[in-house]
Amino acid sequence: MNIPDHEIRTLCEHGLVTPYEPSLINPASLDVRLGASMLIESAESPEMVPYPFGDHSENAPYLLAPGEFVLLPTLEFVQIPEHLDAQFVLKSSRAREGIQHMLAGYLDPGFCGVITLELQNSRQLHSIPIWPDMKIGQLKLSPLRSRPERSYAQTGRYHQAQTVEASKG
Repeated sequence: MNIPDHEIRTLCEHGLVTPYEPSLINPASLDVRLGASMLIESAESPEMVPYPFGDHSENAPYLLAPGEFVLLPTLEFVQIPEHLDAQFVLKSSRAREGIQHMLAGYLDPGFCGVITLELQNSRQLHSIPIWPDMKIGQLKLSPLRSRPERSYAQTGRYHQAQTVEASKG
């Protein structure tokens, strides 16, 4: 069972996301946008490396090449209460453009931080423009039957993430 708009609004007014933009609330989800940092592949290293994504805009977007894989954070810093969990899902418009999300979008109760998104251009012939502040996905929030014994605040490796993070293994 998902949380409806009026409950999402109340949660946002009490710190669910920062920054909070009321126009991002949908009937049963909350839109999230791309943040300004990015990690990309490099021929010189198997590690993902920083790229100055913040230099791009809607008028001068980054062109995600066919098959290219990147890591990007959400603009929103998220604080999931311990009585809820959340699921990130790609906006259907982004999927129809050819962006694919790697389906690692589950947020445990107690998660706190930006969400690192694993995005890829699944098109074969054309690049896809992306930029900071672009609506990329939405969070669906669900209540738990009861609170967990230990929340993500105690168990999570990406807790309190302030920016995009590569895999910690």
